[in-house]
Amino acid sequence: MQKRTVITKLGCLAVTGTLLAGLLSGCGASPASSDSAQNGEVVVYNWGEYIDPDALEMFEEETGIRVIYDEFETNEIMYPKVEAGASQYDVICPSDYMIQKMIDNDLLQELDFTHIPNAKKNIGAQYWEQSEQFDPGNKYSVPYCWGTVGILYNKTMVQEPVDSWSVLWEEQYADNILMQDSVRDAFMVALKLNGNSMNSTDPDELAAARDLLIEQKPLVQAYVIDQVRDKMIGGEAALGVIYSGEAIYTQRENPDLEYVIPKEGTNVWIDSWVIPKNAPNKENAEAFIDFMCRPDIALMNFDYITYSTPNDAARELIEDEEIRNSSIAFPDLSQYENLETFRYLGEEGDELYNEMWKEVKSK
Repeated sequence: MQKRTVITKLGCLAVTGTLLAGLLSGCGASPASSDSAQNGEVVVYNWGEYIDPDALEMFEEETGIRVIYDEFETNEIMYPKVEAGASQYDVICPSDYMIQKMIDNDLLQELDFTHIPNAKKNIGAQYWEQSEQFDPGNKYSVPYCWGTVGILYNKTMVQEPVDSWSVLWEEQYADNILMQDSVRDAFMVALKLNGNSMNSTDPDELAAARDLLIEQKPLVQAYVIDQVRDKMIGGEAALGVIYSGEAIYTQRENPDLEYVIPKEGTNVWIDSWVIPKNAPNKENAEAFIDFMCRPDIALMNFDYITYSTPNDAARELIEDEEIRNSSIAFPDLSQYENLETFRYLGEEGDELYNEMWKEVKSK
């Protein structure tokens, strides 16, 4: 799918990349300029295609607050931009381990939950408990989406059953395997296959995972992010590492696709709303987060992006019983072993992973 664009009430396009600053400056606003931070706007930095544009329009219409919207592809692209402080965002949606890193480096401010009543009212207790792993006390973040990472495979191209990460190393699927172009996700697969924690900082375990990824590389068609979805729908690959929310969408488009959580375990992740320390419009940011926690809005976003919602009240509104009880969208995690959530591993840990990932990509 192509990235969607949203028209704000003042006629500015909210798009990704370098076009955003130019378009917004042409409309008299830029997220990189403190002069643009007016009481009547909120600057949002989110993953690509990770919100229903109609929800943004509804927020603008109901609150009179103009949304300026920017997108990123990975946590690692987002973080240095926020750390540099040149772009003053009001609301960001990082993943678990990156939220922990931002807290540790004093980049986030505590939330005033009296301004976000829908969060505590509608988000399920289990998601707040999971968030404690990276946000002790749940002071800085509000869960937005969650899910697992698994293998998506085409039943007409792969011999079943598929139940292990090891299938991604089988030579019969050479040039038909898609891997995530993400250091933590790629190493997660190899570490789990080796029986190690995906949060390992043991140099020997990481070296073994690196060697395993290098061994696999000749079989890999491509290292991708969003493209795995379209390639699998189009039958361009037999197997791909994918997020569960993408799997739901792809199965709608191609019924030959199946999603599995491998027996060695995987990542259970949460993406959450946070407010940066330098946010110029904190009250508007809290109003935006509260709006996104409304059951009807959370349901709109779930229907649009197909990523699992932690909003229990929204899940109750899902009319399709098959979707409401989907083992992909809302799996019973108690039936799986070795599930983990990514943790921030410190600067030395990041450097170790990044250096080994460079070795994988350079081979």
